Parts: sequence; C-alpha cells; structure tokens
Amino acid sequence: MPPEDWTQTLTAGPLLAIAAAAIGLLLFLIMKLRLHAFLALILVSLVTAFATGVPAGSVVSVLTTGFGTTLGSVALLVGLGAMLGRMVETSGGAKVMADTLVNRFGEQRAPFALGVASLIFGFPIFFDAGLVVMLPIVFAVARRLGGSVLTYGLPVAGAFSVMHIFVPPHPGPVAASELLGADTGLVILLGLVVAIPTWYVTSYMYGVWVGRRWVLPVPELLGTPDEDHPDNPPSLGTVLGVLLLPLVLIFVNTGLDTLRGAGVIDGEATWVVVARALGSTPVALLVAVLVAAWVMGRRRGRDKTVIEKLLDSALGPVASVILITGAGGMFGAVLRASGIGDALADALGDIGLPVIVAGFVVATILRIAQGSATVALITAAGLIEPAVAAGDFSGLQLAAVVLAVAAGSVMASHVNDSGFWLVGRFFGMDVKTTLKTWTVMETTIGLMGFAIAAVIFAIA
Repeated sequence: MPPEDWTQTLTAGPLLAIAAAAIGLLLFLIMKLRLHAFLALILVSLVTAFATGVPAGSVVSVLTTGFGTTLGSVALLVGLGAMLGRMVETSGGAKVMADTLVNRFGEQRAPFALGVASLIFGFPIFFDAGLVVMLPIVFAVARRLGGSVLTYGLPVAGAFSVMHIFVPPHPGPVAASELLGADTGLVILLGLVVAIPTWYVTSYMYGVWVGRRWVLPVPELLGTPDEDHPDNPPSLGTVLGVLLLPLVLIFVNTGLDTLRGAGVIDGEATWVVVARALGSTPVALLVAVLVAAWVMGRRRGRDKTVIEKLLDSALGPVASVILITGAGGMFGAVLRASGIGDALADALGDIGLPVIVAGFVVATILRIAQGSATVALITAAGLIEPAVAAGDFSGLQLAAVVLAVAAGSVMASHVNDSGFWLVGRFFGMDVKTTLKTWTVMETTIGLMGFAIAAVIFAIA
C-alpha cells in the first residue's frame, strides 16, 4: 500500500478524468483488442496507479494486496461452490430433482417446476454450468409436452441468472460484499428476497408469454436426458438437503451474530463460537462438499479415486472466473489507494446522487459497455466504496447497496456478453430474436431487482 506520508496532490477533476480514461482503456482492450479480461485488468490497474502518482515503490504492493484480499474469500467460495455443484450434477441429482418437481406440479406448471428446480440448483452452480446441466431436462420436457422451447427454457435461464447475480457464493455478490463491507449471510438472505419475486415476474411469467409469441422447436443439440447419469441417483430429499445445508448453516451464523449483538447470548460461549465458525460461508460450503462427496459418492458405490477426479474437474472451469475476480479487486484497490474513489464520492455528493442509485447507474454503464457482469459489479463496487465507507449505513442498507449494484451489472445483455450467445445458441434463436427475448428479460431482471433493493434501503 502507499506510504502513510504520501498525499495525493491531484484534484478531483484530473482524478476523475484518469478514472474515465482507465475505464475506457479497459473497455477498449477487452472489446476491441479482445485482450483477456484478466490481463486487461492487471494492465489497466498498473497504468492507473502510475498515472495517479502512486509512489513507484508501492505500486506492486497496492496491486498484490488488492488481488490477494479479494481472493482470500472469493477463491474459497467459488472453488467450494463449484465442487458442490459438480457432485450434484454427476450424481444425477439435478435430473431427479427436476423430474420429481414436474411430476408433482403437473404438466401445466412444468415451466414453473423447472424454474424452481433451477433456483435451488443455482445456489452453488454458475449460470452457464447450471444451464448446461438443466438443458437436457428442458429439452425432454419440451418434447414431451409440446410448445415452444422458450416456454421452458427462459424460466430456467432466468433462475440461474438471478441466483448468479444476487446470491453468494457466486463471485460477483461475494466480491461486492467484501469491497463494501456487507455481511455475506445478510446478502444471501436479502438476495433471495430480491431474486425469487424477480424471477417469478421477469423470467417465469415473461418466459411463458414469450413462448406463446415465439414458438421455436427443440434444437437438436444434445443427447437424451438420461445420458451419462448413474443407475442409482440420489432421492429428491437428499439433493435438497445437500443444497440447503450450507444455506442453513450460514443463516444460523447470521442469527447468532444478531443475538450476540443484541446481548441475548454470550458471544464468547464455546457453543456459539463453534456454531458461528461452522456457519461462516467457506466452512459451511466445505461441510456441504464433504457431505455431498459421501452421500452422492461413496455411499452410492463410487470409488474414492473417481470422486477425487470429479472434484478436481470442478476447479478448472472456474479458474478464469476466480482470477478475473481477483484482478477486479486489484483495480478497485488502485482506485481507492490513488484517491479516485474519494474524488468520485465527492462528485456524487456534490450532485446529490444517492449512493445506491450511483452504484446501479455505474454498474449498468459498465455492463452495457463491456458485457461482463462480474467486471461491472466489482468495478462499480470499487468506485462507490469510499462513498459507502464515509456514510453511516446499517447492515441492511449495505446489503441493499450490494444488490443494487448487482442489479445494474445484469442490465441489457447483448452481443458483447457470452451469456447472450450461450442462450441464443442453445435455444436455437437468431440474434434478433435473442435481443427481443433474452436481452429484454435480463433488463427487466435488473430493473425489478434494483427497485426491490431500493425499497429495502429506504425502509432499513
């Protein structure tokens, strides 16, 4: 970090100009030169540090500290979440859960059932991985019941989207929570409050309407839904229990912390300390992974070597996400150390733009410009962090700000977003149709999510 005796001599105008140029350079490198976001973030962080006058001897320290601090929590959560999702996926648990829900809800409510399954399954699994896992089930239901594949596909895609954007342990909300000092357990709780009604209106109801308007056949992209699943998949109760276990442990931690703060319980009592340790997000996910490895692996006759390889295979696909997230934290650290964040906070204060609105607007601009929700979310959180730190916000308000920034980061998915092409290709849509369906859905998710977060912020 910069020496304590170093003082920023640049005024707010030049600092904000440097910030704008840095973001513009970042977008140019990613969008035009197609430079990998990880490399682009490191390069822009380095250039920004020198441009703002951070002492040369401290530049590397600023970069590595920001990178390491972000990864200290994010890497654990993302890695463990990916492992948990991999065990559920390969055991056949996703198919069992979706099939059971469809049978119980009935054919008429099949889109709703598939969406509910995806909401649950989306807790530990990233958007693209979850969509790929559920896709054979979506296609099988669409073939069996008829109608447009969008009727069943958009509620599923929307479910994974809202969980990925609003609910930890996904990297965006986790990193934003760390940057803004919000409690992760509280962000999970309020994230669900935002995600579930938002999904129902913007993904389920909208998806059913879109399916009547654009009747698309099931694409011939994947094999049969029963392909590559074991003969003895876990029961629905087992799958739900494994997926909900970390959520319950984290909620217990949050509840005990609330009771400790209110003086109801002794925070130093051994049982409280142990329970809170088990309920910390990394430990809760570790417990869930170990339980999943047993009940979905060894208990079902899988060799321990096979389980080890399955868990190892979960880490490769998330390595890029983890590194990009850490580099985003690095960029945020440079913005804070250089005083750019403080200058932006002063500028926002001068125009009277509330911090929750500023976070949403900045994240929206970054999302539209460069496509990555994670980069938009982390960068926006880094920019508003000084304003948040300077304010006197409650825990609920801090969580609401995180969710508002998250809402901005999902706005207007278009051709520079990999998810745009993923959904369009999987559901057999051309670019125009994808813009009319997926882009509109993502935008309504952002708008409704922000509205709910703003209400929470106002009444907290």
